[in-house]
Amino acid sequence: QVQLVESGGGLVQAGGSLRLSCAASGSIFRINDMTMGWHRQAPGKKRELVAAVTSGGSTNYADSVKGRFIISRDNAKNTVYLQMNSLKPEDTAVYYCNADGIYTFWGQGTQVTVSS
Repeated sequence: QVQLVESGGGLVQAGGSLRLSCAASGSIFRINDMTMGWHRQAPGKKRELVAAVTSGGSTNYADSVKGRFIISRDNAKNTVYLQMNSLKPEDTAVYYCNADGIYTFWGQGTQVTVSS
């Protein structure tokens, strides 16, 4: 089956950095032609788009993270990353990886907690 597995979450102090990884697996699953994204959901809030990168390398960021977060992809490794810098307590959420193409896939999420 197709799987997206997030890793790299954890507890970090405000102002710190963290890098999330999302590895795609499955015997025939490749992210090459898919838009990859990161979404997050804070307690009591709806899931929101954080960043996305198209198959051509174009990126899009939520205003709240622009200039602080960087999304990147390594198709050879079938992996997408989210480098998070200058973290703020309001960045605390469960972060989900997704792959969007003909079909859409979601990971199970990884917790990011930023202490003040």
